[in-house]
Amino acid sequence: MKNKISVALNERSYEIVIAPNSIEYLAEFLGQKNYSKIFVITDENVAGLHLPKLREVLEKTKINTEVITTKAGEQTKSFASLAKICEEILAKGIDRKSLIVAFGGGVIGDLSGFIASILLRGIDFVQVPTTLLAAVDSSVGGKTAINSESGKNLIGSFYQPQLVLCDLNFLKTLPTRELKSGYAEVVKYGFIFDENFFEFLEKNYAKIFAFDVEILQKIIARSCEIKAEIVGRDEKENGERALLNFGHTFGHIFETETKYSSEILHGEAVALGMAMAAKMSRNFLMISENDCVRIQSHLDNCGFVTDYKKIRSSWNEENLISHLYKDKKNEGGNLTFILLKKIGAAVIKKSVELDEFKKIL
Repeated sequence: MKNKISVALNERSYEIVIAPNSIEYLAEFLGQKNYSKIFVITDENVAGLHLPKLREVLEKTKINTEVITTKAGEQTKSFASLAKICEEILAKGIDRKSLIVAFGGGVIGDLSGFIASILLRGIDFVQVPTTLLAAVDSSVGGKTAINSESGKNLIGSFYQPQLVLCDLNFLKTLPTRELKSGYAEVVKYGFIFDENFFEFLEKNYAKIFAFDVEILQKIIARSCEIKAEIVGRDEKENGERALLNFGHTFGHIFETETKYSSEILHGEAVALGMAMAAKMSRNFLMISENDCVRIQSHLDNCGFVTDYKKIRSSWNEENLISHLYKDKKNEGGNLTFILLKKIGAAVIKKSVELDEFKKIL
């Protein structure tokens, strides 16, 4: 089974290693480098569950290591956390040969990557994702960011890691809700890029939620392959990479409106957003009724909420529209959505009228 995937970006290329116990590879990787100090950034949940294992691996390297622990949750992707952690690292003594290890889910990965990109104008970092969502999405491709009151991921940089280590053993402690949240980003790759992959997921999704390690490794590898291919062609999202935002334009507005709380997790928002984007694609007569039903049925079968009124019975529509206009894909005040021509083929649809969004609401 393929457990090493290359992200080809010339001198910024790196490998993604996916396997049980892949964390052991970190010592080998560090042995080939010349780092002066390691700063591990993690959250309280991950530290409690998995930090001893990471420490054990790092102790073999004899490199001086500091651990910085922050609160778990999307609220940590903030200016306040960014400033606090930067000051803590600077106070502990950092130089250009220091390394940051992002040890956690997407929040820790996004925040740590952004910190690595701005401390001393950029130091190396390694991603060690501990959630399915981070493994297949945020740890790969070099997007780093924090949230602002105006919206999600609006402040950040493109900054590639040196290595991504996805240790399947770390995923075993994920609550089912978190595992499913990550699965939304997996099935997205089937919807936008690979119908055969979607068919595989239709047959095997129950095994994924039952934590079948072999199938998990397969779906993570395929997801990373697709993302690596797209990022390799369009690192800074000047075109094709925007397709990876399928479902996110809708999803982010609900995350922003719920103030990034556990009312709706990122993957749940993406699943809801993909159902809405499929309906919009159908309204534009782009995808067939059959494809639209297949997408909706699969998301329902997986237990996702695909009707936003089931999350809250009433929403402030003005607020939702205001969040929508802050989406990074919009140009000149015109709305842009990622839609589907069919399952396995996505397109960027520019200059969409607001009424088309209101129809979906």
